[in-house]
Amino acid sequence: MSLQKSFLDPATTSLKVCGVTTPADAHKLVELRVPALGINFWPNSKRYISPDLATPFLKELAGDIVRVGVFVNADPELPLRLLESGVIDIAQFHGDEEPDYTVPFRDAQLPFIKAVGVKSSDSLTHIADYGATAILLDAHAPGVYGGTGDAFDWNLAKKVIADYPQLPVLLAGGITTINAESAVHDVRPAALDVASGSESEPGVKDFDKVQALQSAILRAR
Repeated sequence: MSLQKSFLDPATTSLKVCGVTTPADAHKLVELRVPALGINFWPNSKRYISPDLATPFLKELAGDIVRVGVFVNADPELPLRLLESGVIDIAQFHGDEEPDYTVPFRDAQLPFIKAVGVKSSDSLTHIADYGATAILLDAHAPGVYGGTGDAFDWNLAKKVIADYPQLPVLLAGGITTINAESAVHDVRPAALDVASGSESEPGVKDFDKVQALQSAILRAR
């Protein structure tokens, strides 16, 4: 099974550590065998890193970890270019993108994750319309992009997983070393997506926390 298929396999929960900003942190995640990392290419994020700075070390990591580029209402040219040039493996759209936005990626059969802010069951109505490789469920926060660090009602995530059993679902929002085991045990997502819960300050990874998250996932499997 490829790294990407293993990472997104709905049958078992894996880990994506998002908000990586340095080559050293990226290489350490590979050393710890974390399945996936996320790089935030939204300029207004406190974890932003420019594509020019990220490209060299992301290319070095090809084949060692799944590299996810996070975009917010970006001109599609940027994620298309980074995917097609092998800088990232998957694009993640974390803004107000409509299903039409994803057409070029679907046409080119390029993998992408669509993030959906969950407020109520009504938030989940159009999930299938994106044709996404996977769906990421996060807390609803209008005007706040790239993740809030807040949790939402995980029963809604369980409903999505039940309704779309073949669609990989990533669970994000307020996941920490304290509740990660419960998140896996109760929801059974394809992956936990963690940014603030894996760091000592924005953009600086805390590898004791990363390893605690890994242990929590293993205990709950």
